[in-house]
Amino acid sequence: AVRLMERSDAEEAGIRSATLAVDGAYAYGSLRSEHGTHRLVRLSPFNAANKRQTSFAGVEVVPLLPDDQLLSIDIPPSDLEVTTMRAGGAGGQNVNKVESAVRLRHTPTGLTVRCQQERSQARNRELGLALLKAKLLLLAREQRAESVAELRAGAASASWGTQIRSYVLAPYRLVKDLRTGHEATNVQDVLDGRIEGFIDHFLRQQAAEAEEADAATTG
Repeated sequence: AVRLMERSDAEEAGIRSATLAVDGAYAYGSLRSEHGTHRLVRLSPFNAANKRQTSFAGVEVVPLLPDDQLLSIDIPPSDLEVTTMRAGGAGGQNVNKVESAVRLRHTPTGLTVRCQQERSQARNRELGLALLKAKLLLLAREQRAESVAELRAGAASASWGTQIRSYVLAPYRLVKDLRTGHEATNVQDVLDGRIEGFIDHFLRQQAAEAEEADAATTG
C-alpha cells in the first residue's frame, strides 16, 4: 500500500516535493535501489519553443523504524524547530482552515520533514518526528557517527546527490541505470512504475559486491 504523507506544488508547474509511505514485504530493501538523483531529458511542455530540457529529481528512501528503535533516538527540544501550516489538497472542510500540517526541522543538521497526511496536527507531528528520527539514524550510520548528537551542519549535504539513472524521451527513448548498466526502451512503462528490472539488477549487483568483499576479508 502507498500513502501520500505530504505534497508541495511548485510555484509555476509540477511538484516541488512529495513524501510517500510504502507498506509491504521487503519494501525498503527493494526501494533503496531508487535512492539518488534521477535525470529526465524531454521536450518540455513548459517551453514555448518546445526545446529539449533536462530536469533532476532527488529521491530519498528511508526505512520506517519500529517503536523501540525510535525511542532510543533522543532529540532535545532545543534542536527541533516546529512549524505548523494549513494542509493543501483534497480532504473536506477541515483542509486549509485548520493548521494541521506540520514541518519539523533538525537545526544541527538542517534535515527537514513535512507531514500533512492526517487531519490531526498532533498525529502529523508524531508521524513527522518518526520520519525525522529515521532520517537521522540513517545519516548517523552513513557518517559513522556514534550517536545522533554527533551530527552537525553539513553532514547531510547532498547525501542522495549521486546521479543513478537517466530517462531520455528525446531525441531517442531510453532509461539507463548508471550503476548497473541495465537499460529499458519502454520509457513510459518505467515512468509509470514498472521498475522491477532495475530493482533486480541493483540487488544482484549489491549481493555480488558483498560476496567479493567477504572473499577479500576471509582471503
